[in-house]
Amino acid sequence: MQRPLEKIRVLDFTRVLAGPYCTMMLADMGAEVIKIEKPGHGDDTRHFGPFQNEESGYFIYLNRGKKSMALDLKNPHAIEAIKELVKQSDVVVENFRPGVMKKLGLDYESLKECNPGIIYASISGFGQYGPYSQRPAYDLVAQAMGGMTSITGHPENPPTRSGASLGDMSAALYAAYGIMAALFHRERTGEGQLIDVAMVDSIFALLESNVMRYTVDQIVPERIGSRHPISSPFDIFKAKDGFVVIAVANDSLFNKLAAVMQQPELAEDPRFNTDPLRTKNETELKAIIETWLNSYSVEEAVKLVSEAGVPCSPILTIEDICEDEHTNAREMLIEVEHPVAGPIKIPGNPVKLSRTPAVIKEASPSLGEHTEAILKDVLKWESARLQALEGQKV
Repeated sequence: MQRPLEKIRVLDFTRVLAGPYCTMMLADMGAEVIKIEKPGHGDDTRHFGPFQNEESGYFIYLNRGKKSMALDLKNPHAIEAIKELVKQSDVVVENFRPGVMKKLGLDYESLKECNPGIIYASISGFGQYGPYSQRPAYDLVAQAMGGMTSITGHPENPPTRSGASLGDMSAALYAAYGIMAALFHRERTGEGQLIDVAMVDSIFALLESNVMRYTVDQIVPERIGSRHPISSPFDIFKAKDGFVVIAVANDSLFNKLAAVMQQPELAEDPRFNTDPLRTKNETELKAIIETWLNSYSVEEAVKLVSEAGVPCSPILTIEDICEDEHTNAREMLIEVEHPVAGPIKIPGNPVKLSRTPAVIKEASPSLGEHTEAILKDVLKWESARLQALEGQKV
């Protein structure tokens, strides 16, 4: 079955997380992704744990389905090879600090001279322009500067980072989204373009109602724990043997919850009969719900509340979600075969297309595994030339 991005060639200059996750998604959808890595070292994540048979599980996951070329970007012969590849490629993705690719002669302005239709995606901490564009960033910085850290955690505790690298992952998603839109535009017009994605921008775009609360009502959102700022009950609640999530965002759902609690009068209580009032009196309402939950285990409570049509969930550990039947039914944990690490389980692709589904068959490449094949098969360079380049440590 043909995949959506078959015959699309991507030159991938990315490393660590945001860029590799973006190009991984393109590879899942059929793109030929050629990962350009530093000879002898490769992507930093080749050296990140956890390890299986001395191979990084982190790298295997983020770089599945790609090809690896080991090239010294400080060598003019390597730059020559890349510019030749650009002529036969569709997309370039990089996540260096702004200005690095320009110094190498591999920025968008330089490469569009080789291929006017090239789509060039740059992922960075603060973007390609703006007062902070030259600042270095990792996910922790992006979450802090983007506003998310200030609203994450409980009010009595210091601000906290989200448990996952949302700055990297959201930037990866927005970059992949931009690349898809740019490919569609090029299909209609023949024009390539530059895509500029900042991790800080990406975090800011995830803040949803928090921004509007400030711009409309001049409220500065603060840390409030797990509850929702404008809907109640929408929080984590203590049951007899653990914790339950209950999420009610309208009066109809609250009526259902009151009924399953066998306290239908709560729906008419003047403290709780509208969402704004429930939020205003959230502390009293939470105490009533937890008193009821104290008679039920997590499993019992989730069954009762869910069957009543109210969104509800246990809090699963990573072990729980990996072993969960729904996760496996959705193919969200799949096994790939790595030539060194052996069989290894990694997350699947969450985008389920009915006609052209993502196909994940190959694990990550070894460092420089495809260098010779690409230079021979794509650029048609002869063996003698390749041997000379190898001798010069290109």
